[in-house]
Order: sequence, then structure tokens, then C-alpha cells
Amino acid sequence: MPEISVLMGIYNCADTLEEAVGCLLRQSAADWELLLCDDGSTDGTYALAQKLARSDERIRLLKNEKNLGLPKTLNRCAALAKAPYLARMDGDDRCSPTRLEKELAVIRRGEYAVVSCGMAFFDQDGVWGQKLYRETPQKADFAGNSPFCHAGAMIRRDAFEAVGGYSEAADRLRVEDFDLWFRLYRAGYRGYNIPEILYEMRDDRSAVARKKFRYRVNEYRLKRQIAEDFSLGVKAKIAALRPLLLGLCPAFLYRALHRAKMGRGQ
Repeated sequence: MPEISVLMGIYNCADTLEEAVGCLLRQSAADWELLLCDDGSTDGTYALAQKLARSDERIRLLKNEKNLGLPKTLNRCAALAKAPYLARMDGDDRCSPTRLEKELAVIRRGEYAVVSCGMAFFDQDGVWGQKLYRETPQKADFAGNSPFCHAGAMIRRDAFEAVGGYSEAADRLRVEDFDLWFRLYRAGYRGYNIPEILYEMRDDRSAVARKKFRYRVNEYRLKRQIAEDFSLGVKAKIAALRPLLLGLCPAFLYRALHRAKMGRGQ
């Protein structure tokens, strides 16, 4: 039985998937399986995934008959996973060859339910920003943005199952990771961030907000609930309005804020 099950939902990422999977093949920790689930791709993603699965017996390929979205796809992968630890990876990103080894060394201790790391942001021109997280996030840290890098995280399977996995509710779409951390902390679990850049997320430095406004509403609702359930006070409730305000920003202003924030490593 593998010690780590890597969950990767893929959708129209034929241009980047081989590089992402290659990062896993080069990991210093070799005791893993990859559950690769195509979520109704319309390009050559599935054909490439078939080729990759034939090349390494640790890769298990699944296919959704129609696009189900990330939460349902990841829950499907998790239900079929064999390992006690669940790691995430996206099909258009990269990670350090020591990422799984370092996260595994921490999560094996049993003190934390989730272990993640810092991440860098890159595009076709190279790495342009980074983000480091607080090593041991507290409930008060939930008043801002998600306290963990989702795609770079490793989660104890028992804790994941204890809180019901990813929410598939419509009002949690695009904030399913933040909601998972919230429910883990509410249940008494805690997490840790390795203070190193071990994950690289593909992100256009000039991108306008990708979230549709309804997803920003979902983020507001979640942050409002967090503020109430964790008794974070009026400031946190006011801060919960930030995603709505960003959604109303002119494109040029959002781009400037995005570049400045990631360039400072926040």
C-alpha cells in the first residue's frame, strides 16, 4: 500500500500535464500513487493522461463522463485512495522534488491534520512572485485569506474523512479548500506550513480576477461564517467584504493590486 495518495483533477491541461506529472515522478519520496481524474476535458488531456498512466503503474486514471467540478472530482479520487495521507497537485503547476518527503516527515508526527508550504507564482516568462504562510496558523488567521496553499497541501486521510471531505454545496464552489481548513479547525484539528517555497503555481502576473462574482459572494459568505463561528469580532466581519469589493474593482486596478501583493510575497 502506498503511503501517499496524490489527488489531481485535470481539465483541458494538455499543454502542462506532462510537466506536472513529471514533478511527481522526480520526487525523492517514491512511495506514492497518483489518482488522475479527467473532468470532461475537450482537448487532448485524456489521451495524454492515458499515455502517462501506461508509463508508470503508480498512476491510476479515472474519467468523469461530464464535467463535475473540482470538489466532486477530488472527493471521487479521495474515496478510491489507498494511502493514509492525501496530497494535492494541479495539472498545470510544478513542485520541488523534495516536497512530498518534507511534508510527509511533518505529518507523520501526528500533531497536524494538514501540512502545506510556501508557493511561488510563474508564467511563460518565469517566476514573478511568492507567498509564505504563517507556520502554525491560528483561528484568528482565518480572518484574512486561506492560511494554507491548497494545491501544495498534504492532509491526513482520517481527518479529511472525519469532516466529510470537500463540500460539494453550490455556496462553497471555488472556496472548497478554505472551507475544508475552516471545518478542520472547527473540529479541533490544526495545521502547519513548512517555511519554504516547495510549490509553484502557474499564474499570469497581469491576470484580471478569474473568479466570477458569484464565487466572490461564496467567499464573502464563508468568511462571514468563519468570523462568527470563531468569534473574530467586527473587524473580521468587515474584512469579509474584501472579495466583494475586489470584484467591483476596475480591471487595471485589480491587476496592479494583484502584482503588488504577490510581488511582496503576501
